[in-house]
Amino acid sequence: MTEPLNKTKTRKAILTSLKEYGAQTAPILARRLNRTPMAIRLHLYDLAEEEMLAFTEQKSTRGRPAKYWHLTDKAQHIFPDAHQNLAVDILNSISETFGPKGLESIITTHSQNQLKNYQQQMGKDLTLENRLQKLADIRTQEGYMAGVRQDGRDWLFYENHCPVCSAAKTCTKLCANELWVFQEILGTDVAIKREEHILAGARRCLYKISPTQT
Repeated sequence: MTEPLNKTKTRKAILTSLKEYGAQTAPILARRLNRTPMAIRLHLYDLAEEEMLAFTEQKSTRGRPAKYWHLTDKAQHIFPDAHQNLAVDILNSISETFGPKGLESIITTHSQNQLKNYQQQMGKDLTLENRLQKLADIRTQEGYMAGVRQDGRDWLFYENHCPVCSAAKTCTKLCANELWVFQEILGTDVAIKREEHILAGARRCLYKISPTQT
């Protein structure tokens, strides 16, 4: 197999794969990206020297412990951040000017406008699967790296990146209102539970969507 000449493209593919799927070994990355394990290892060690990656070792049934590579905090900054510093400054200014209740009112208005925008893009008479996939497409366009998959009778909706993470840390109501927006979009015939949360230290945000009607 001939390795591609575009080093930047391969490095980006590695970082994106780790962002989407979590910690992986060089052989796993090689299979996923259609590269040789040796070539992947060279990139992994280069990225580690730049403090973009780190690894943990896990015991293997045979041979040496396997190295599972993951992104560092430094690497998170290469993904879309939706002008987070500006957003945080604006939120702080609003809170100082109008107080906590004023900030809460503005965030509520933002969520209502967000819902209207999603509803316009969503269409009508869609199945739950179609609604989830459309929501994932919309959120991915906004930088959330979203996806959906079935889990038995339920569905799992996940977002591998949060482009407004800093703003959400400043104003937790942003995250709380997201659940409300998702519920309104998906309908009253489902229950939504957030099972993993980036702000709580998880790699991604994961929502379990359970039909409430048989």
